[in-house]
Amino acid sequence: MLIHGTDGVGFHPASSHEQRQAAVTQALAGACFAALDYERFQYLLYDAEPGNPDDPPILFAATLTPFPPARRALYKSVRIAHGEATYMFEPVFVDTPDGPRPAALAFDEFVADLWHKGVRCGIDAAAVRAGIASGKPLRCVVACRREAVPGQDAVIVEATAALHRSNAPRELANGRVDLHTFENRFPQVEARTRLLRKVPATPGRRGVELSGAWIEPALPRDVELATVAGAGTVIEHLDGNDWLVAAVQGFVNVDRRSGRIAIGPKIVSRDGVSVRTTGNLQLAGEYEEFGEVQENRVVEGGGITIHGDVFGRIVSRGGTITLRRNLVGGAATSADGAIRVGGVAANAVLQTRCGEVTVQRAQNCVITGTRVRIGHATNCEIMADEVVIKSASGCAIAARSIVIDSAGPRNHDEMTLFALQADTSRLDGIIADRTARTEAFGRLARRHLDAVAGLAQRHDVRTYLALAPRVQRREVALDAVQLQAFRRIAAQVAPVLREISQLTLAARQAGAQQALIREQAQAAQRDKDALGAAAACKVRLLAGETVVRTLPYDPDRGVPYDVPAREVRHRLRALAHARAAVGGGSSGPLEWPASS
Repeated sequence: MLIHGTDGVGFHPASSHEQRQAAVTQALAGACFAALDYERFQYLLYDAEPGNPDDPPILFAATLTPFPPARRALYKSVRIAHGEATYMFEPVFVDTPDGPRPAALAFDEFVADLWHKGVRCGIDAAAVRAGIASGKPLRCVVACRREAVPGQDAVIVEATAALHRSNAPRELANGRVDLHTFENRFPQVEARTRLLRKVPATPGRRGVELSGAWIEPALPRDVELATVAGAGTVIEHLDGNDWLVAAVQGFVNVDRRSGRIAIGPKIVSRDGVSVRTTGNLQLAGEYEEFGEVQENRVVEGGGITIHGDVFGRIVSRGGTITLRRNLVGGAATSADGAIRVGGVAANAVLQTRCGEVTVQRAQNCVITGTRVRIGHATNCEIMADEVVIKSASGCAIAARSIVIDSAGPRNHDEMTLFALQADTSRLDGIIADRTARTEAFGRLARRHLDAVAGLAQRHDVRTYLALAPRVQRREVALDAVQLQAFRRIAAQVAPVLREISQLTLAARQAGAQQALIREQAQAAQRDKDALGAAAACKVRLLAGETVVRTLPYDPDRGVPYDVPAREVRHRLRALAHARAAVGGGSSGPLEWPASS
């Protein structure tokens, strides 16, 4: 079944995979394919299906060329394990009357040799050619079996969104939502609505062992629409697909135990109908509410706007929380966005990981964020990067920048300002360590380069290095005696050349390590500079005793204000007296650190 003509070597178009493999085995008994197109060769052996006998043969090589035993002896054994073939490439030599001479392996011979050693599929042509061209010892994987590709199981997919019940508020024409109406509490469909579609199973693709044996993929599983078809539905074959179709108009009922879908004229409910069945709201996008959010209710979404009072919890996954009126006894938290309260926040928690908190009046609140702006704050615990307040009394405030128009104590609650200061001791240690290591690697690289320079000045080394490139480029022709002398010189300086190579590599590695560690030191210095900005507290007018303290924090744990509300209150109240005062006063302006 192998055709060998003047145009090249190919297979008979009507031959089977088994016949083609047998023909290759016979042809490679003492020969190899010259100018082999290995990719096409593999395709014809394992992928191409038999064609028309009258079609011309598909060629994969130029010709068959002898593969004598002397050449075959150059190829070593191959290690086959776990579907991989590993070969050790080494320089090879042929015996001549003048002694052993270097020889070279050939890819076409390599394929023929592996074929008789049991490797008939999956040779990595690029890896083999690279190993042959390397000219040095190299162990690599030269072939891998082709794994079977599993098929796709048949599945049933939904063909309409009307199957799902939605307890979310219904979206009105103006983009707002109405909490009193469900979006789709009881799904309803028209007759002839396509409900489900069957996606047929997809067969897998056979794999091939290194030996050429087939690896059969697992059979995909099938599924039938009849297992989910209930009353009021029919199965139809339309547009080349199997569909579950509503036979009548009605409401959708899904049996939770069997998974069957039924369409009927009646509403079947087991959950009850009441305001409590709505529960907390989990919304995908923005949300706007004109009524109140009652106590113990949770509204979760993106951008959230509430026009009424809020007594529950407002949670934003990323967006602005806007409370037009008051936040009383509840909480407003945002993962990434601003919080704005137009009225009063009392006994509440307002926290954002990244964003600004703006409140007109705050009483007994815990407030954290990147930037906090308050009109009037009373008995509050506040942590941020920047705090700006018109009037504050009895508060504990920690930030890197604090600006207050008027501040003072309230009843038994003192007014305390904390200047946040980053602890850079770890960065200082990193900078010192990386600087010392940079210098050490620099000295090491210089020592290696000095040693290379000294070895390269030896007379025999300089002579060999000057002659060897000309011999390799065949610019100088050596007779047998000269060649023997040249080989003796090469053997004599080989240890020195190896040492020069090792020293050069070591110098290069030391230089690379020096550059890497220098960049680490510079990065640590940049981090320190970013954290080193001095904290500042400024009060334009004191209305009573106000104390300034410092509050260190570990920058490796993130921003200091991204902590639970309970921890904020504990750090600013319970630990306040553990820090010594660095400034303060009871009247007039206050500025810390004092301007010179």
